[in-house]
Amino acid sequence: MAPSFLLAVLPPPGLGARIQRFRSQYGLKDAAAVPHLTVKARSGLSPEVPDWPEDLRAVVARHPPFSLEIGGPRLFGNGTAVYLKAGSAEAVRLHLALLDALRPARFFGYERPGLQLHLSLALKRRGVELPELLTAAQAEFADLEREPLTFSARAITLMRKPGPGGFYAPLKEWPLLG
Repeated sequence: MAPSFLLAVLPPPGLGARIQRFRSQYGLKDAAAVPHLTVKARSGLSPEVPDWPEDLRAVVARHPPFSLEIGGPRLFGNGTAVYLKAGSAEAVRLHLALLDALRPARFFGYERPGLQLHLSLALKRRGVELPELLTAAQAEFADLEREPLTFSARAITLMRKPGPGGFYAPLKEWPLLG
C-alpha cells in the first residue's frame, strides 16, 4: 500500500515529551506516535498527484503564524480516540485554505469549517481500553484542564506514514509567513 501524508503543527517540545511518556507508560503504538495536530488530513494528498506538495507549501507560506490553545483530555463521541482538546480559529482558516487549494474529489466528513483540532493521545485499537485511558489522561494532564497551554505555530510539518501499521513521522517543515 502507498504511503499517506498529512499536514500538522507539532506541539512544543515539553508537551510532546509528556505525551510520549504517557503513551509509553501505557504501551500505546499507533499512527499518532509522534504528537501532532492535524491541519490537513490525508484526503487528496496522493503520491499519484505530483504537484500538491508545492501547491500547499505556497498556501502555508502566505499564512501568518497563529496561536493554538491546548486543553484537557477528551474522548471523541464516536469512541475512536482519547485526545487533548485544541482550539485555534486561525488553524481552521489555514485548513480551509489548504482544502480550497487542493480541491480533493473526496474528503473526510470531519474536514471543512467544523474541523475539530485535537492532539491525539491514544487511538482505538484492539486491546486498548479508551475509557480507562481517558481517566489516566485526566489525571496526567489535569493542569491543562485547569489552565490551557497557549503556543504559537510558526511552521507546518509535512508528515508521512509508510503504510498500514506505521506511524506519521515528520518529513519536511514549511515556515508560515513571517
